[in-house]
Amino acid sequence: MIRHLARLLAVLLLAVLCLQLWFAGRIALMRFVAPQSTSFQRSEVVRLLKDKQQVAWAQQWVDDDRLPATLKRAVIASEDDSFAEHGGVDWDALKSAWKKNEKAQARAEARGRTAKVIGGSTITQQLAKNLFLSGERTLLRKGQELILTLMLEGLLDKRRILEIYLNNVEWGEGLFGAQAAARHYFRVDAARLGPFEAARLAVMLPAPKRFERQPASPYVLNRAGLIAGRMNSAQLP
Repeated sequence: MIRHLARLLAVLLLAVLCLQLWFAGRIALMRFVAPQSTSFQRSEVVRLLKDKQQVAWAQQWVDDDRLPATLKRAVIASEDDSFAEHGGVDWDALKSAWKKNEKAQARAEARGRTAKVIGGSTITQQLAKNLFLSGERTLLRKGQELILTLMLEGLLDKRRILEIYLNNVEWGEGLFGAQAAARHYFRVDAARLGPFEAARLAVMLPAPKRFERQPASPYVLNRAGLIAGRMNSAQLP
């Protein structure tokens, strides 16, 4: 019995190791070849086919040198202001988010409501999740996300991570990447985005499907003004 359990454990460990090597190979290839799609994008295709029987899709890759510094600074200022400095995980941000979520949960329970979860994920963590993982919230998935995050940071430089992120992140239903977002919301190429336009796009990232309904809502505009004021201090990789 013990021998069979040991063999099973060895097989499971070998399978996990092979999976990690496969992930590492995929990431290493991204140094030279842009990913054709992400796990999140493929799940969105399935959802759109199921819900709407059609897939309206907009995405166009734009190389790093054609991605404007305004957008890079805006996204860093809004999503991950220590992006250029951390090793993939911002532990201080995670700790702060954990405390805020605990307080929000306590208030929500007192009112019989569900608390809104605040994330502390870095740009690299978001990319790791979008590239390879499902949207489920489990300890196993978070552990795999951490491993993938460290792989991304170890095998790619920060500029490449940001380039892949900006070309694949969701900016609305069936709308992915900076070029498609710039064309959809402002009728310009990504390279021509001004500071305030870039800030508005950055503000949408936490909840693009919600914000796309009112991309010029008072909240978006006010928040974009704050981000625009912080952009000059955002450090580019």
